[in-house]
Amino acid sequence: MPSRLYPEDQKKVDEYLNLPTQKVERRPFKVWLLLLVILGSVIGMGLLSRLLGSLVLG
Repeated sequence: MPSRLYPEDQKKVDEYLNLPTQKVERRPFKVWLLLLVILGSVIGMGLLSRLLGSLVLG
């Protein structure tokens, strides 16, 4: 696919992407871990709200 940038702009982009700070290896994104954290947070806050409700209204 040809670039839609002018050659001098493409050169700047290539230079930026080749900087050492852009070469950091990252761990793969784990969808199931994110889902587990969100689910745990929702369940935990739900249990906390039930506990506080029973203490205040009980």
